[in-house]
Amino acid sequence: MMIILFNQSPSSSSSSMITTGSARALCLAFSIAVFLSPALWNGFAIVFFDTGGYVGRVLDMTLAPGRSLFYGLFLWITSLGWWSFWGPVLTQSLFTLWVIRLTLRCHDLPAGPLATASFCGGLGLLTGISWYTSQLMPDTLVSLVVLGLWLLGFRWEKLGRSERAGLAALVLLGLLSHMSCMALAIGLIIIILVARIVLRGRNWPLSVFSLPPVAVVAASLLFMPMLHLALVGKATYTPGGPVFVFGRLVQDGLAQRWLGEHCPVPGVKLCGLQDRIPKTADDFLWGNTSPFQDIGGWSGTADTELGHLVNECIRTYPAAFIWTSLRATAQQMARVATGDGLDEYQPTARAVFTDLLPRTAGSFNTARQQQGQITQPLFDALNTVHVPIAHLSVMGLLIVVGWGLRARRHDLAGLAFFTLLALLGNAFICGALSNPHDRYQSRLAWLATLVVGMATMCWWQQRTKKNI
Repeated sequence: MMIILFNQSPSSSSSSMITTGSARALCLAFSIAVFLSPALWNGFAIVFFDTGGYVGRVLDMTLAPGRSLFYGLFLWITSLGWWSFWGPVLTQSLFTLWVIRLTLRCHDLPAGPLATASFCGGLGLLTGISWYTSQLMPDTLVSLVVLGLWLLGFRWEKLGRSERAGLAALVLLGLLSHMSCMALAIGLIIIILVARIVLRGRNWPLSVFSLPPVAVVAASLLFMPMLHLALVGKATYTPGGPVFVFGRLVQDGLAQRWLGEHCPVPGVKLCGLQDRIPKTADDFLWGNTSPFQDIGGWSGTADTELGHLVNECIRTYPAAFIWTSLRATAQQMARVATGDGLDEYQPTARAVFTDLLPRTAGSFNTARQQQGQITQPLFDALNTVHVPIAHLSVMGLLIVVGWGLRARRHDLAGLAFFTLLALLGNAFICGALSNPHDRYQSRLAWLATLVVGMATMCWWQQRTKKNI
């Protein structure tokens, strides 16, 4: 990929003066340095509370709620068998750089080394993208799945054979790496199919190729249980869905309300633990003294009870459930701050990287993050830029839709609308079906900034041509 990443294409019109290999290598190095900058400053890849769980899936070859075995395998392969964790973040950075370049080229925008590096530098400065490419988490793959499905579904004819195969493989990796990513992809597939039906037979300059993205998503739905069966002996998906939904019901008070009105109920252990149910989802799911731990915790034995309670709460309070879901979705749309949870102590990751993987103990423990030097004031400073840019970019998507239709750039109008729907879908999945957190939305926020930047470049090109 590094060899072909910055090859000029027939549609590439920028950076024509950059013809030497050294200049291209310089632009490539700059872009990668942007995406790796938090890890380079930290001295080690950035870790999150969940990171140790992904590594642990491979070490134990077991399934755990919300921790994909496949992303753990990605970490194992790209780290060369846990040899160096610079491998995963470098690979994620290359993936991101490649998809950004493809997106530019497939929309007939300058996609040469200088133009691509400029976009990467701008995104690194204005958004939190680098904190996800530098992090040992599948979050960065979620945004790449969105762009990948768009390119496979709406710019198929612009892609070469190897590019199509590479995008399909990358999207498949993202879908296998997190169930929320798979849920979002299913929603986007519905949008692609609706677009194909609506645009069929119409003289619309935007073609829809539904088969490639549908095939990739269908493959993920088929492969996950099959591969789980082969690897761990269980033909199932990554567990954890009902638990997270119940956590959101706890935070909104619906769970406590149902238990208070219906207990005692045979088989519902939480009836005897009502007085200990906390007020927030995080305290319920992760607190050491939470009654969730008393009924089985993350071992899976609580799933049946919590799934039953989720269904009962929805059936008993449908209007309240809809209202709280909409409210959580809106809250999630607004929560786009960079750094959610990265300044906190990471006990699971510390145990994995020091005890189970002693090779990494030295570099892990001396990293700034483990030394407490990644602090909330650092992210507060970054978010004076990142948060308003994210909000303005989301609003800008609506402007791009209108401008694109008037300027006959239907491809950019479609991309902006597709991105907006992806952001809304992600907000619903992570906010209404789990619990609003900044991390869930900020990992996608840079997409809006990218699309607005692309539209701005196109507008400037058109204006320049008119003035010549």
